[in-house]
Amino acid sequence: MSFKNMGGGGMGNMNQMLKQAQKLQEEMAKTQELLKTKTVEATAGGGAVQVVVSGKLELEEIKIKPEAVDPEDVEMLEDLVKAAVNEGLRKAQEMMSSEMGKLTGGLKIPGLF
Repeated sequence: MSFKNMGGGGMGNMNQMLKQAQKLQEEMAKTQELLKTKTVEATAGGGAVQVVVSGKLELEEIKIKPEAVDPEDVEMLEDLVKAAVNEGLRKAQEMMSSEMGKLTGGLKIPGLF
C-alpha cells in the first residue's frame, strides 16, 4: 500500500503532521517547565492552615496559625493539614490540566497530565 492511496497529499500530509506533533511536543515541554515555577494556595479551617503547592505537585510551604494548635485536639490539626494539602494538590492538578488543555485544545491525552 502506498501513501498516495491513504488520501490527501500522501507524504506531504504525513510530514506536516509530524511537524505539528513535534511543535506540540516542544510547546508542552515549555509549558511543563513553566508549571514547575507556578504555585497554588489552599487553606482549611477558615485559614487556620495554609499550604502552597507547586506545579511539580510538591508541598512548598505550610503555615499553621497558633490558635489551630490545641494539644488536647491534635487530631483536628492533622485533619486540617490533610484537608489543606489535598485541596492544594487538587488545585495544582487543575492548573496543570488547564494549561495543557490550552495546548491540546481540550483533548485528554492519557499519561500527559
